[in-house]
Amino acid sequence: MFKRHARAACTALAAAGLLLAGTGGAIADSAPAAPSAATTLRTADAPPELLAAMGRDLGLTPTQAEARLAHEAEAGATAARLRDRLGAAFAGAWVDGADAGTLTVATTRAADTAAIRAAGARAKLVTRTLAALDADRAVLDRAAGPATPVRYVDPRSNTLVVEETEAGAAAALLAATGTDPDRVTVVRTAEVPRPLYDLRGGDAYYMNGSGRCSVGFPVTKGSTHGFATAGHCGRAGTSTSGFNQVAQGSFQASVFPGNDMAWVAANTQWTATPYVKGSGGANTQVTGSVLQPVGASVCRSGSTTGWHCGTIQQHNTSVTYPEGTISGVTRTTVCAEPGDSGGSYISGSQAQGVTSGGSGNCSSGGTTFFQPLNPILSAYGLTLKVSGGDPGPGPGPGEPEPGGTWKAGTVYATGATVTHGGATYRCLQGHQAQPGWEPPNVPALWQRV
Repeated sequence: MFKRHARAACTALAAAGLLLAGTGGAIADSAPAAPSAATTLRTADAPPELLAAMGRDLGLTPTQAEARLAHEAEAGATAARLRDRLGAAFAGAWVDGADAGTLTVATTRAADTAAIRAAGARAKLVTRTLAALDADRAVLDRAAGPATPVRYVDPRSNTLVVEETEAGAAAALLAATGTDPDRVTVVRTAEVPRPLYDLRGGDAYYMNGSGRCSVGFPVTKGSTHGFATAGHCGRAGTSTSGFNQVAQGSFQASVFPGNDMAWVAANTQWTATPYVKGSGGANTQVTGSVLQPVGASVCRSGSTTGWHCGTIQQHNTSVTYPEGTISGVTRTTVCAEPGDSGGSYISGSQAQGVTSGGSGNCSSGGTTFFQPLNPILSAYGLTLKVSGGDPGPGPGPGEPEPGGTWKAGTVYATGATVTHGGATYRCLQGHQAQPGWEPPNVPALWQRV
């Protein structure tokens, strides 16, 4: 089954012309080919249940869904390399098309457009950098209230978007903060995001025997098993029971508002598995935590509405709930309902985050936000439970370990630098390191400097 997926994905990828070079340099015939981003992220291992859900929610055939996952992996790696190269001029990146076959990278510097096109992407010249618009958003976050509940940078329009529930609320916010209205797009909305209370990833759990939320991603901390979930589901010390109402564990740490993150340590009756509950209850494997680009497909598992898919709209979004503002969440088109809170968002086999809140429902559609997983892993020193894969060749017989500062289990943010085998590398896409993902082995994640 996996071989068939690999052939289909690679054939579609080549046909779309997205087999993008890693560093732009010629490779000697004798040098082994570096693994593609799709290979690193194991997009060919996507289970039929995930492909079927993408078909239902995104209108894709299984072959198109396979191709899309492969395209998204390659586009994410290419965008990360270009972001590293463009530096302060970078203004965002996104994928378009039913199969995510088109990557666009925006820059404020005209001289960059040739390099963007040479990498196989479309270039868009804009006036504002991503960093500048993010700085504007941070200013608005400090003054926003319930009438302007959502704020994010839209790279496609090169503006800061402010959603308002009352006429004039956005204008008042801009005036109060001295923000230039020309940099802002105002969107009127009747939807008010809220934490999805009412109360494997996606399974139900209960807090203090009453409210219900959903497991995000199983993790370990040393010999302790547990799971990451949403902070608004419980506070440190809150006890939990599992989907079967059997005593499970307790919240060890929780942040909400500000962020929406928490983790639960389970008792010895419970074992962390590398799975999310997929369509029909089937297991969907988790192989890593590489955050995917804007426009990429993403599927959510929750204990109320089950398995639903959509696309990533914006990263680093700020949302003001009645309880306060949270920042750094990702906005999606995936639907959710109360009780889905804390549940898993996954793109292909890559863990993305845990359900925070949203608006709408799974009958009429809606908008939801997830708290990215990597900051949770980093904040609490957790290790994501992943499916076993090929750990890579490693040192040969009698060869020394390469040494350096890179370490499996560490969460690396974009831009972080490490040493490995006497060389220095810069992180291109945020992820939790694992055996087999040493910097020389995964050019989709690391750039030698």
